[in-house]
Parts: sequence; C-alpha cells; structure tokens
Amino acid sequence: MPTAAVSGKMRRCRAERPATDSGRGLNPEMGIGRFMQSVHGRDDLAGPGIGNYEEVEKILPKGYRPILDRKETQKAIFEAKGYIEKHLCRELNLMMTTVPLIVDAESGINDMLDRDGSRTPVQFHISNDYNKHPIDAQVVQAATKWKRFALKELGMEMGEGICTDMRAVRKDYFLDHDHSAYVDQWDWERVISADQRNLPYLEQTVKKIWRVLKGAETHVHESFPRLKEKYPEMADKIEFIHAEEVLEMFPRLPRKERETALLKEHPAVFIVGIGWVLKNGHPHELRAADYDDWVTETRTKDGRVFHGLNGDILVWNPVTKRRHELSSMGIRVDAKNLRKQLEISGQLDSLRFDYHKGIMSGELPLSIGGGIGQSRTLMLLLKKAHLGEVSVTVWPKILKDICDKRNIHVLE
Repeated sequence: MPTAAVSGKMRRCRAERPATDSGRGLNPEMGIGRFMQSVHGRDDLAGPGIGNYEEVEKILPKGYRPILDRKETQKAIFEAKGYIEKHLCRELNLMMTTVPLIVDAESGINDMLDRDGSRTPVQFHISNDYNKHPIDAQVVQAATKWKRFALKELGMEMGEGICTDMRAVRKDYFLDHDHSAYVDQWDWERVISADQRNLPYLEQTVKKIWRVLKGAETHVHESFPRLKEKYPEMADKIEFIHAEEVLEMFPRLPRKERETALLKEHPAVFIVGIGWVLKNGHPHELRAADYDDWVTETRTKDGRVFHGLNGDILVWNPVTKRRHELSSMGIRVDAKNLRKQLEISGQLDSLRFDYHKGIMSGELPLSIGGGIGQSRTLMLLLKKAHLGEVSVTVWPKILKDICDKRNIHVLE
C-alpha cells in the first residue's frame, strides 16, 4: 500500500500550525562535514536514548507491577523467541544461520550505524602467535554488511534469505529504559531482483513481519493469559507514512516528539524514507550510507516526490506510554545508489573495501534486510517497563536505583 493511501487520514489527526522557519534548506548533495555543521544542535539525528537520568526517572511508569515474575518471564522469553524465529523464516523464506560476534577491523565489514561517526565499535588487539600474526578485531555493532556477504557465500537463490540470532555491543548509547550497550537482534537478509527494488515490495515485506509479531503476541497470550488483562493488544494492521508526511503533520516538533505524537493516534506505523534531507533541511534521522537505500525517488498516488526505500517499525508502548522502535530495515543500495550516498556523505574512500567493491561490481546480490530488536520486542510482548527485565547486561548504579524505586526488577 503506497504511503498516500493512509497519509490523508493521518493528516487529520492533531493538526499543527504551519512551520515558520524561514532558514535555508539543506542540499542533500552537500558533503557530510558541512551537513553536520548545519544540523548541530537542531535535532537528535543520530544519538538514541533520552539523554539524562532526571528525564529517565520522569518517564518510568509509577505504580508499576510486572505481570509475570522473573521465572515466568524467562519461560515467556523463549516461547516468544522460538515462535518469532520459526515464523519469520516461514514468512520471508529464510533459514537460521550463525553470525559473527567479532570481525577484522581492516575488513570494513562492521556497521558504523550512522554516517556522522558518533558511534564507534569496541576494538581490541589479538596478539596471535606472539604478535607474529596479530589481528586487530572489532565487536560487531550490527551484522548488516556481513549478511550480504553471507547470501553470496551460502549460495542463496532469488527469494531466499538468512536470519541470525545476532549479538552486538554499542558502547556509545546512553543507557535508559530501552537502550543498552548489549544488543540482540533478529538480523535477516533476503535476495531480491532489480524489479523488486520498489516501495510496494518494501511494504509487502513489512506487513509479513508485522503478521509474525502479532502472531507472537497471540502465542504468548495463550501461554500466559494474564498478559491480556491490563493493557491493549497490538494493532491488527501496521500503517505506512513517509517521514516527510510526519513532518508536515507536526512541523514544530523534533523528530522523537513527532513520532510520539503520531503513535498516540496510530499505534503501529512504518515510517518510510529515513536518511534523506526533508523539507525542513534535516533528515528524519541519520542513516549509514552503505546499506539502506535512502536516495531512490518514489512517488505517491497524488504525484508527490519523496525519497527512500527504507524505514522503521514503531509502536505505541502502553506500559511506558512512549514511542517504541522495533525494527529498522530497508531495500539495500545497488551500485548506483551506493556511490551516490557515499558521495553525499563524503565517504567515497569506503569504495576501497571488499564489501563496497562487491556491490559496485555486482558480485554481491541485491537484497532487502533489517534487524528486529529482540529485547525491545520481548519488552513489548511481555508488558515490561524496562529492557533490563528481559535482557542481562550492565547498567549504571543510578539507573538501577531508579528502577528499584519503581518496582522494576533489572536482571544482573
């Protein structure tokens, strides 16, 4: 369903005054250095999270009582996890595969997450063979680039793909209620054809993923009926809207507040076109230049020109009463758009890496892929207030103390 099919309805919710910012818009073709100078201080384009613990304390729910105890929670985690892996593979024709935790730093295969360089991987030296044959390694931040290599290496045919139980470390996150340094995702990738590089195919794929997530909700409700009692169920259908349309609806709000305002009216959305510069001179959010395609021109039914074949699945979380991102995904760059996005980002030197060479030469297959946050999804399905209730990782003492006050049992 093209975005125009729902955008008219969405525009009717919570009308905003028109923007009065008369500043010069940004040219998406400018280099990333000038681009970042222009956006500095204007929006939260890259760094996720809330930003300070005074705000975290305000947003954590008061009077919270977990529906499942810790033992039940562990059982429910694996009920949901098993269902999602099985049915995601069935819906998208994927097979489960192994995935690296560490990669060679010189390979260029690690994911830099955003194109501003704000989030860097954990790196360490392996003094192999008394430093005669050492390796400088990195802990993966995501398996995005590796998956495209894996499609080729495993001989995946058209319409086939892989799904991984990916683990990563993102050391530059601010640790709050739904961001942790430890990341777990269902990272998946599927081979597609050139004529499938379009918005309808992207939306068709998103609907299949949503069907799996809704099925997982039904599954855990059958096993743990108390989960149905207090909070509303997830929306039956997911709606599609372009980032430009969200900006038109809420021109005075920064990005995350735009998403929050939207989700209050439409509790499950896929925001399309993340990375391209919008009419206010800023992208909805920064995206890396070398995997999702955020430059391809698309047209709505009423003839408006937008950009991007990627996006995010976001939902309204009834426990935290906040926006809740579940997945980032998209149709991946082809050779033409890889070069264009690297040029926009001032990163053409990346073309020296094998991954980029493989795309430019056509050696690596065209693909669609994404990552579905496991702990984020489990947090939503099991009606939890904090990521630490479903994921074991490190948290600062200040956050653990706040959680204790709110009856939130963070796993350690």
